[in-house]
Amino acid sequence: MAQVPQTFLDALAVRTWCGLALRALGRAREEIDAINVYPVADGDTGTNLYLTLESAATAVEAVFAGYGTGCAEPALADAVRAMAHGALIGARGNSGTILAQLLRGMAQVLADAGDAAHTDGPALRLALRRAADSARQAVAHPVEGTVLTVASAAADAAERAGGDCGTVARAAYEGARAALAATPGQLAVLERAGVVDAGGRGLVAVLGALVEAVTGEAVREIPSRGVPWSPGTAAEAHARVEEVPGCGTEGGPCADAAGADGPAFEVIYLLEADDTAVTRLRARLDALGDSLVVVGGDGLWNVHVHVDDAGAAVEAGVEAGRPYRIRITHFGLGDVHTGRERPPRERAQRAVVAVVPGEGLAGLYTEAGATTVLARPGEPPASGELVQAVRRAHAREVVLLPNDAELRHTAAAAAEQARTEGIRVALIPTRSAVQGIAALAVHEPERRFDEDVVQMTSAAGATRYAEVAVAEHESWTTAGICQAGDVLGLIDGDVAVIGTDVTATARTVLDRMLQAGGELVTLVVGDEAPRTVATHLETHVRETYLAVDTVVYHGGRQGALLLVGVE
Repeated sequence: MAQVPQTFLDALAVRTWCGLALRALGRAREEIDAINVYPVADGDTGTNLYLTLESAATAVEAVFAGYGTGCAEPALADAVRAMAHGALIGARGNSGTILAQLLRGMAQVLADAGDAAHTDGPALRLALRRAADSARQAVAHPVEGTVLTVASAAADAAERAGGDCGTVARAAYEGARAALAATPGQLAVLERAGVVDAGGRGLVAVLGALVEAVTGEAVREIPSRGVPWSPGTAAEAHARVEEVPGCGTEGGPCADAAGADGPAFEVIYLLEADDTAVTRLRARLDALGDSLVVVGGDGLWNVHVHVDDAGAAVEAGVEAGRPYRIRITHFGLGDVHTGRERPPRERAQRAVVAVVPGEGLAGLYTEAGATTVLARPGEPPASGELVQAVRRAHAREVVLLPNDAELRHTAAAAAEQARTEGIRVALIPTRSAVQGIAALAVHEPERRFDEDVVQMTSAAGATRYAEVAVAEHESWTTAGICQAGDVLGLIDGDVAVIGTDVTATARTVLDRMLQAGGELVTLVVGDEAPRTVATHLETHVRETYLAVDTVVYHGGRQGALLLVGVE
């Protein structure tokens, strides 16, 4: 009798798991969004889970890319740590934040393997238990019938199972699937809407992907209706929710989730703080609102809360440490929190979606009518985040400005996805935010779409771009060898100047750019640049180059000390 080969979890299996889970959530995203009625019926649970997992998968791919094309592969510990960190910094919404903590809990156990190539069934059982327990601890007021219940059931089933990783993973999946089916009986809002918990539905998809990654055998697809389940479409699931008397109205079953007069804002941010400060922060935010979830550790946290006073929630983060990547979403009219009916929103004919490197430019682009995606230093947006921004723009035609050469392929993937949803998208390959400013300046929504895209592309292409930054380490450049701490002047993406003084280097860069002519200089000054650099450069241009105008913007925390555009 042939012996069944033992299954285990290694770095490659983690990579495969992330890819399979991302595809599973991509297939189920609209369906999960449609059944989302708890804790807020805002229809974005599937999207938030997808974006969170996409960030985790991207981080794992980066670890493998670091090993190149050789035979060596990262250790299991490297892969799971990357997965957890990626999920933490990319977590979206209540459901995504909890998923990030589930992955972090698993990583805490699996990373104990050190340099080991793989782990076994008992370790996976411990990892699933740590995941469920840590996620429950991260939620201020756990509620049964949610993703927390499904995660606990998965861990319970895994503990009862013996054997290798494949056996444990399959037991966890079946336990989670059974628990998901029971969620309508545990939470009244689900029973009234006739659906299972949306977050739990997403977790079952992720666990199904784990089974396939470890065993090579695909699990059966999971429909989202209540018991008995029937596949249905996303539209049918959404219609089922809408059919519930009073759903989305004052006092209706969907309003039970947080009360018809509940908080108006969702606030999310990353936070650098120590454990003691976070303990105080939890207490303060719990008093301010509801749906509080704080996940992370080792100095980095992801904070999620629903509040009426968004400013107070952010201020609490400032007192605790350093908050960044702050996202504030107004639930708006017609939400379960307000109990008011939302009037149908007409699609705009055309919109611009732009990636921007700092809060200052985000404000500038927003004032010009663009929908923005903030790209923090070292944290480029994923394609799913760009797709979500295109949807948020709510237009028939969208012009997409990536404003970074490294985002070309990401933006192209997002544009392709949006086109499959019936949105006409034109991607202008802007390589810097100053090129995006030039494109936005000539944007005219009343023009024919093709003509508008041509004019914006022409304006961006006619704008030379540069940046001044500080070298992080010694390296070879097109201008010679630079040392850590040197000031670099990059023109059109290549290092052209190596200096020691920010203002002097910026002046040299500007002179080289203006040698080829120009009529307008755009300066975007970052928070860490010397305060006098803009004034000095404005004076230099005025005294040296006749008929050349200068405009200055404050970019905030944008990575580069200075962005320069000449057109």
